Amino acid sequence: MGGLKQEYLDKIDAIVDQHKDQKGPMKLMLHDIQDELGYIPFEAMVKIADALNVPVSKVYGVVTFYSQFTTEPKGKHVISVCLGTACYVNGAQTILDLLCEMTECEVNSTSENGLFSIDATRCVGACGLAPVVSVDGTVFGCQKQLEDLKMLILDYLKEEEPC
Repeated sequence: MGGLKQEYLDKIDAIVDQHKDQKGPMKLMLHDIQDELGYIPFEAMVKIADALNVPVSKVYGVVTFYSQFTTEPKGKHVISVCLGTACYVNGAQTILDLLCEMTECEVNSTSENGLFSIDATRCVGACGLAPVVSVDGTVFGCQKQLEDLKMLILDYLKEEEPC
C-alpha cells in the first residue's frame, strides 16, 4: 500500500474509524471517502475490509456495483451529460460532442491536464429540462441554458491558462 500519500491514508483511517461501529457502515465509509478524495482507491477498500472483517472482494463488489462510486480520480470539474431518451432526442449527443471538443476530454475519462472529467449518464430524472448537463453538481437544462454552460466551460479554461 505505498501508492497513496500519508495524508490520504490518514483521512481514510479517520473515516473508517468514524463509521465502523455503525449499522451498514460500508456504504457510509465509501461515500465519505469518495467525498473527501474524489474517488475510492484500492487502499481504502483494503482498510474498509480489514475494519469490517470482510473480504476485499466484497467491498470491491459494492464499489463497482453502484454507479455513483468511482475507482479513478476525477478532474477538477466533473461534467455529466444525460443520454437518457428525452435528453438524447433533444440533442444531448451533440452537446456531449461539443463538450468533449471544448475540454479535449474523451467520454467517461479525465482530460490530460486533470481539469475536466466527462461522464455520459443515463436518465437523471429531469426529463422536463431535457437535455440535461451537470457541472460540479450544478444542473443545466433546456436549450436556453446551453449558452451559459459554454461560457462556464470557457471560464474554467481561462482560469487554467498561464499568465
